[in-house]
Amino acid sequence: MPKDQGIGARSKRREDVRFLTGAGRYTDDINVPGQTYAAFVRSEVAHGKITKIDTSDAEKMPGVVKVFTAADFDGKGGVPCGWQIHDRQGNPMLEPKHPILAEGKVRYVGDAIACVVAETLEQARDAAEAVVVDIDELPAVMDMKAAVKGGALVHDELGSNLCYDWGFIEDNKAATDAAFETAHHVTTLELVNNRLIANPMEPRVALGHYNRAMDDYTLYTTSQNPHVIRLLMGAFVLSIPEHKLRVVAPDVGGGFGSKIFHYIEEAFVTHASRLINRPVKWTSTRSEAFLTDAHGRDHVTKIELALDKDGMFQALRTETYANMGAYLSTFAPSVPTYLHGTLMAGNYKTPHIYVNVKAVFTNTVPVDAYRGAGRPEATFQLERVIDKAAREMGIDPIELRRKNFVGADEFPYQTPVAVAYDTGNYQATMDVLEKIADLAGFEKRRADSAKKGLWRGLGVNCYIEACGIAPSNLVGQLGARAGLYESATVRVNATGGIVVMTGSHSHGQGHETAFPQVISEMIGIPESQVEIVHGDTANTPMGMGTYGSRSLAVGGSAMVKATNKIIAKAKKIAAHLLEASDGDIELKDGKFTVAGTDKSVDWGSVCLAAYVPHNYPLAELEPGLEETAFYDPSNFTYPSGAYACEVEVDPDTGKVTVCAFAAADDFGNVINPMIVEGQVHGGLAQGIGQALLEGAVYDENGQLLSGSYMDYAMPRADDVPFYTVDHSCCTPCTHNPLGVKGCGEAGAIGSPPAVVNAVIDALQRAGKTNVTHIDMPLSPSRVWAAIQG
Repeated sequence: MPKDQGIGARSKRREDVRFLTGAGRYTDDINVPGQTYAAFVRSEVAHGKITKIDTSDAEKMPGVVKVFTAADFDGKGGVPCGWQIHDRQGNPMLEPKHPILAEGKVRYVGDAIACVVAETLEQARDAAEAVVVDIDELPAVMDMKAAVKGGALVHDELGSNLCYDWGFIEDNKAATDAAFETAHHVTTLELVNNRLIANPMEPRVALGHYNRAMDDYTLYTTSQNPHVIRLLMGAFVLSIPEHKLRVVAPDVGGGFGSKIFHYIEEAFVTHASRLINRPVKWTSTRSEAFLTDAHGRDHVTKIELALDKDGMFQALRTETYANMGAYLSTFAPSVPTYLHGTLMAGNYKTPHIYVNVKAVFTNTVPVDAYRGAGRPEATFQLERVIDKAAREMGIDPIELRRKNFVGADEFPYQTPVAVAYDTGNYQATMDVLEKIADLAGFEKRRADSAKKGLWRGLGVNCYIEACGIAPSNLVGQLGARAGLYESATVRVNATGGIVVMTGSHSHGQGHETAFPQVISEMIGIPESQVEIVHGDTANTPMGMGTYGSRSLAVGGSAMVKATNKIIAKAKKIAAHLLEASDGDIELKDGKFTVAGTDKSVDWGSVCLAAYVPHNYPLAELEPGLEETAFYDPSNFTYPSGAYACEVEVDPDTGKVTVCAFAAADDFGNVINPMIVEGQVHGGLAQGIGQALLEGAVYDENGQLLSGSYMDYAMPRADDVPFYTVDHSCCTPCTHNPLGVKGCGEAGAIGSPPAVVNAVIDALQRAGKTNVTHIDMPLSPSRVWAAIQG
């Protein structure tokens, strides 16, 4: 019988009650007395010198409180970057200032030049249109390879558009090159990982409120990590002591990485509120979101795979140009380096690997982490070149992968790219995939498609992910400017209810449901007795937020540590009440029992005794039951999986239809199977969207051509099939107390190469053997052109 409580139960998401009934409390729902509204004046050109800003007409318009320019932020810092990369020679990356409002120059379409604050939003927008800005337009830096060779500079003071030239691991280079010299076969592939725009349901909002009486600040914002925003903005931008700055991220309607970062609008409303002594609110329009939210991906790569005569991998090397955009977003430098290069081993035993990344400034929106963050880019390169190698050598794609897998008996496995996998069983995951995808029945389905005049293809790929980036001392050596631990405070009430205050943040992951399941399992009380509090720096311990599939592995582990402290103290109280040794006390199903006897006391009675200590071991214990714990992992977690996609291609139009998709994942121990399935479903939709539909496109002048839903194709329900998902393969993580690995990004990592492999397979089977690759998105026009070519 399935469980109805605790770990493994399919508990329904309790937060969905308020979300589905319109009772959620999002940032734009928050309004405070005396509130004003902000509207930004943004650059309409990608690159140019500001020669004049005339605000005189705007200042006279009805309702205008103040018009701000860069001069109002003199002495304030720029928005900081949270990760510093050193290049192949050990030199630090080039790091330009990112001002709150443009200083002297604009560097992308959407760059904020000025901002009008007015009594109403309509008045602010009207006045913003009256601000006159003169700009001497400069050539836009758009092509990454050309940008590093000379010409126009995004940042004149840097003297180069090359942020860094990174080699990983540099000591591997000579051995890798030597392996290519002696290889039996070398497969080469050049590909693009297309630029994406995150588009969460809720656009960004920021509301700054300065309280002159208390000389403190509150920022309400749509953020995935409010404590990090408080640290970055308070310490590095506005010089506000942390105890005087509260950051609140209430219900947040999705993030996918785009709400991790500290944005200029957050700093603007906070400082502007002080200058006018009134609250200032900014709500992004969807059009602004396209132009200002950090974009994702945007890599151009050459990858080479060396094999021996039996198809065993000998070496891998890559050269990637990674777009940083006009400024360095919070985690941008880490994405194409340590979140990408460390995953280039994939699921395979490749003796020699060398990864080179050139990060380039361009006149585009800054690029940063987007669901998967570096891991999808690595997996796409690797799984596409493996598929191409299989065709060139005449080896079945699954057979080629199987013979190169890390064996189940070889864990822990040290890769040549620094990371060490603790557990996994890639053969078992592939076994499950072959079954659930019914690969044996593919030829019949292909024949049925042919009767309709359609070409059917099958794409298979594997992935591995590194989640819960850690430990802090290691990532500090790699350039992280913050720790990557997590925290939790567990407070037990006198009547036995529990409140957990976590540094993690939920913006769709279901923390309010899954976290209580863990505590329910540990103590044996109903999940309904546990409440989760997050998103407010005033009542949660310092934490690093939610991204990189870290919530349960890192935040949940902190919660387990704090709960274990609670249980240990509660056992001492129970032992006193039962006149026994605490070493003899057992806790099960919410009851403390003296081992080997029928003497017991229930959870509620022990909690009451802690707060009404009439019969209490006061000499040994303080009253109360509240504990805090911090958890800093000793390693990443490494979820993995194998995916299969079947497509039909219409040869007359190039239209691709995804007919079936199967995903076999190893997430370690699963807390709530229903939530895990939902996370995988969502990730698959985003990955299929990248593969077939989505792409942020700029012209040569830096104008964003795909700046609305009229031009940026998001996946709809009829673009994706019903999925078959399985997570029965379980190799628990060995270094966190829950044995969990992370599931939130898996679908977005594994699905793009599966879709592209399937389309190429369809064309190859139809005789188009010259088509070995098509860059994403595989739109009908691109596929049709490949067929004709």
